[in-house]
Amino acid sequence: MALTPGFNLGPYRVLRPLGAKGMGNVYRAHYTSLNRDAALTALAAMDLRKSRVVELRYFGGLSVEETAEVLKVSTDTVLRDWNLARSWLRRELSGEKPDGA
Repeated sequence: MALTPGFNLGPYRVLRPLGAKGMGNVYRAHYTSLNRDAALTALAAMDLRKSRVVELRYFGGLSVEETAEVLKVSTDTVLRDWNLARSWLRRELSGEKPDGA
């Protein structure tokens, strides 16, 4: 079943399709009770590829290898981007300030 932007699925609102792989479709959705969308928008403004890695891995459930294939980068690059993006998002969503700020 294909979902359209604006469709509500529980606490999630579908924003846009990200792609299809294997037996399913992957969508970007907004979880309405967190400020995650603002953090992802800020991450995308800083580094679009890291933002796409988060979308594909976290929201899309793709493996490191599948993400590397979609983005046409190495698995090492995906792992590096994934770890840096997770750390940045964790700090951003927790409200912590980096040292010296």
